Amino acid sequence: MSLAATSSAPRASLTAVLDERADWAAFSRPCRDRGAGQESLESHVAIEGMHCATCSLTVEQALKDVPGVLDATVNAASRMARVVWLPQRTRPSTWFEAVERAGYQALPVGDLERLEARTQASRMALWRWLVAGFCMMQVMMYAWPAYIAQPGDIAPDMAQLLRWASWVMTLPVVLFSCWPFFASAWRDLRRRSLGMDVPVALGILMAFLASSVATFDPSGPWGREVWYDSVTMFVFFLLSGRMLEQRLRGRTAGALETLARRLPDSVERQGPDGGFQRVACHRLRVGDVVRVLPGESFPADGRIIEGSTQVDEALLTGESRALVRSAGAAEQAAVIAGSHNLSGVVLVRVERTGAQTRYAGIVALMQDAALSKPRLARLADRVAQPFLLLVLLASATAAAWWWPSDPSHALGVAVAVLIVTCPCALSLATPAASLAAAGALARRGVLLRDLQALETSTAIDTVVFDKTGTLTRDAMAVTRVHTRAGLEEGEALRWAVALARHSLHPVSRALVRAAEEGFCGVQTGQPVDADTVVEHAGQGLEGLAVQAGSPLGLLRLGAAAFCGVPEDIACGQGSRVHLAGAGGWLASFELDESLRVDATPVVSDLRAQGLEVELLSGDRHAAVVRLGSRAGIDRVFSDRKPEDKLAHVRALQRRGHRVAMVGDGINDAPVLAAADLSFTLGQAASLAQSRADVVILGGQLAAVPALMRHARRTRTVVRQNLAWAAIYNAVCVPLAVMGWMPPWLAGLGMAASSLGVVLNSARLARMPDF
Repeated sequence: MSLAATSSAPRASLTAVLDERADWAAFSRPCRDRGAGQESLESHVAIEGMHCATCSLTVEQALKDVPGVLDATVNAASRMARVVWLPQRTRPSTWFEAVERAGYQALPVGDLERLEARTQASRMALWRWLVAGFCMMQVMMYAWPAYIAQPGDIAPDMAQLLRWASWVMTLPVVLFSCWPFFASAWRDLRRRSLGMDVPVALGILMAFLASSVATFDPSGPWGREVWYDSVTMFVFFLLSGRMLEQRLRGRTAGALETLARRLPDSVERQGPDGGFQRVACHRLRVGDVVRVLPGESFPADGRIIEGSTQVDEALLTGESRALVRSAGAAEQAAVIAGSHNLSGVVLVRVERTGAQTRYAGIVALMQDAALSKPRLARLADRVAQPFLLLVLLASATAAAWWWPSDPSHALGVAVAVLIVTCPCALSLATPAASLAAAGALARRGVLLRDLQALETSTAIDTVVFDKTGTLTRDAMAVTRVHTRAGLEEGEALRWAVALARHSLHPVSRALVRAAEEGFCGVQTGQPVDADTVVEHAGQGLEGLAVQAGSPLGLLRLGAAAFCGVPEDIACGQGSRVHLAGAGGWLASFELDESLRVDATPVVSDLRAQGLEVELLSGDRHAAVVRLGSRAGIDRVFSDRKPEDKLAHVRALQRRGHRVAMVGDGINDAPVLAAADLSFTLGQAASLAQSRADVVILGGQLAAVPALMRHARRTRTVVRQNLAWAAIYNAVCVPLAVMGWMPPWLAGLGMAASSLGVVLNSARLARMPDF
């Protein structure tokens, strides 16, 4: 059996398996935007073999030509494709094969075969690089005497011998190390398109063939000069640049791939007899009980019913600490798909699988971001092919200009122009920076639905916050304590907490939490207990207070009427709960919505960045003003219905403002959609339904100013990349056309320009925690 047959067999079996609905569901989800009334699916796959923007356009066109494929989007920087297709008319195997016919390879994201293929490709690239490096050193050793020798120092037969030795050492470079460039160029030419490997391959072939003619016929018109050193150096520099570029790209934009591999391939499921059998994760159903061992990832959302452990949710929520999870309380028993079991063996009852899990929503968001193209990147894609056509015309024009005086020199100039003008740096300038920035944010629990959000963030001048669920927590908080003369606030709170500990009422929980947080110095006094506590529904608590074994008397905690509080004391701003003893009123506690701990610093940070901050709420005016004052927000707008909020944001936009809206994603859907930039807290609503531009998984408000700051840094890096690419071309192209830049230096410059863009973009992968 031939090698081709053995290698094609696994591919055939893979595409056949992918045609089963249960298996394509692993990388597909329903698409609501397309289909014209028919069921349409949206699939995300990885594309191997792409090197430039033209490659992405080639794959897009190959996918769109398949009957039943409604749309296709390919991002060359992330090497991801989004395919919208009709299962009634086509199957994944059909459009997978279309990608292969175009000369590339499609694999589901996170697929093990993709990892194996990428590993093999990396090993082969390393071998090509080693061969090019070894041969380059040998060729340079043979070429060095010609550079330093004076006329007559080297005998003609010795010079010819050195040329033959150089030809022999260049042959492996051309036939083995250059194969990816030739294959990619031939693939593009067959499809009548111009990729960035076309001028590279053409330059290498022209230089090698002309040098070979000079070697075989040294007395002919081409015999004056050979470029074996330029060919080998150029190939080595180019391979070096691409290897480093791939490593840096994987390091800065690899958060999606890491996340996509978080689910295990199989898990132990409990059978009817109580035994456990290992099954594929996509076979799990709601209600199944699975056993998750230490070191494994949870395969679905569920609840621990037996055992306890610590879990790592850092990649999913941004929480860097290990969290305790055990059977019992609802919140503490919940586990999410993709989180990592660190310590104990646990049994989990499955509650959500597949596309319904929180993990699937996070992956979908990251896939959308990886496939999106910022405005500047789309512009670079559009100009790539016309620019390459200009490169070929410039090379031909330069060769024609120099040909009458020296054909050999004219060929060297043409090769240098072909190589030096390759627009790799220009095409990488924006996507490399955007993906690096998005990867850094994703590792901190901030997901971008669209990379354009980074560019939009830099233009924002007004940030509007929703109140409930955004600036506030679900629970209430004690804001102030009023006491009878002679009674300290901390002592009053200790007495109230003695009764409050016996109730689950939200007000009681707020009092207990205030004591635990040290409000009014409550932790410095002697503890107070309560006996025979009775809860009167709708009124309050009553019990006997005891301190250090001595009874303090009967206490009541609750409404003003229940505690016998005078009307002048009972009235006040916000909600109040009162404490009374046998002698009458003792204290009153003002409660209000619990402001998030990071709300005030976030508002201060945004103002320090020169942004206007507003508070927009449907709550009553007094409550909104109080909360705005606590958060440091002066511009507050209350009693706003959803349609009023939408009108408010549109009015700001009509006055020329660029508005960012931060909401909970539930009641704020219309205004989030209308804002120039929208944030939602990942724990507030379904990630699959949320259409916000930015999703903050851990709910940290500090992510809002952090993203604004990082977006401006990203804009600076993109501008630096574009400036570097423009300066490089403005300087090097005239030098090459005038014949002052040899081909080997052109190769070094081209590789260095692309690598410089990637290295500069990699700085965005580092950002401080928030």
